[in-house]
Amino acid sequence: MAETTAEPQTPSPSVTLRFMAAPTDVLMAGASGVSGGRVLEWIDKAAYACATQWSGTYCVTAYVGHIHFTRPIPSGHMVEVRSRIAMTGRSSMHIVNEVLSADPRDGHFSPACDCLVIFVAKDTATGRSQAVPKFHPANKEEERVWQAAESRIDLRKAIEAEMAKQTYEGPSDAPRLITRFLAKPTDINWGGKVHGGTAMEWIDEAGTACTMEWSGIRTVAVYAGGIRFYQPISIGDLIEVDARMMRTDARSMQMSIHVRAGDAHRGRDELETAIHATVTYIGLGVDGEPQLARTFVPETEEDKRLAEHANTLRELRGHYSPLSLTPQVTHQRID
Repeated sequence: MAETTAEPQTPSPSVTLRFMAAPTDVLMAGASGVSGGRVLEWIDKAAYACATQWSGTYCVTAYVGHIHFTRPIPSGHMVEVRSRIAMTGRSSMHIVNEVLSADPRDGHFSPACDCLVIFVAKDTATGRSQAVPKFHPANKEEERVWQAAESRIDLRKAIEAEMAKQTYEGPSDAPRLITRFLAKPTDINWGGKVHGGTAMEWIDEAGTACTMEWSGIRTVAVYAGGIRFYQPISIGDLIEVDARMMRTDARSMQMSIHVRAGDAHRGRDELETAIHATVTYIGLGVDGEPQLARTFVPETEEDKRLAEHANTLRELRGHYSPLSLTPQVTHQRID
C-alpha cells in the first residue's frame, strides 16, 4: 500500500465566534445592552484565537485601539465576532475585529462595534517574541485592510509618546475611583497570565463607576482611543485600577484609566503600570437618550495639563486621519 503524507495546513487568516448574549453579560439592572467591557472581552478572545491560529504559538495582547461602540447589544441577541489578520510584522499580528448582533427571530445582523487589536507571538519556553508567518494580501479588500492598519502606525506612536509625557500623582481635584483586589485563578488565559479581555472588563467597570458617581446617571463607553499593555499580570498579583477624569465636553466624559499590578506581599507602593487606557463615556437618560454632561472644571496644574492632554489626543486623531478598517456594512441576514 502506498504511503500517504498529509499536506501541511495553511493557517487561516480569520476566525468567527458566534454565541448568544446572556443576562449575565449586562453590567447593571435596567441597562439597555451588554457592557462595553464584556464586548471587549469577546473581541480579545476572538482576536487571540485568530492570532494563535496564524502564529501556531501562544500570543499576548499588546494594544487595542480605535474602539467604536456604535450601539448597544441587547441580552438575548445572537452575537458574531469576526477577527481577521490585517497585517503582520516580525512577531506582531494586527487584527481587525467586528462585532455584529441580531435578534434570533429575524437573523438580521448589524454592526455594533469594531476595533484593531495587536498581538505578539511568544516562545513558550523563553518568553521572548517569536517570528510569525508573513501575511500576504490575496485580493483588493485584503490590500485595503492592510493599508488601513498601516495608516494607524504613526498615529499610535504619536499617541503613546503623548501619553508617556503625563504624570498622574500630583495634587488633583478630579473625579477619581481606585479599586484594589487580587487576580484570581479564573482570570487567567491558557498561558497562565490574566486574560487581556478580563483586564479590559476591569477598566470599563472602573470607568463606568467613576463617571456614574460624577454624573448621577447611567453611563456607557462610546469610544476608546487606545489600550496599551505593558506587562503581564499573574495569579495572586495585587491589582489596582485607577480611573481618573481628564475633561468633560457637552455630552462626553474622557477618562484615563491605569491598571497597576505586582506581588501582593510587597504592597501597593511597589505596583507597576500593566495597562493604560483612555476611554470616553456618555450619560444616558431613562429613555436611553444621551444627556448633557456635568461639567468638570480643572483647578490644579496637573488637572489642567491632563485636560489639555485629552484635547491633544483628539487633535492627533484628526491630524492623522487613519483609513477605515471596515467597509460600510449594511444590515445582513445570516442563516
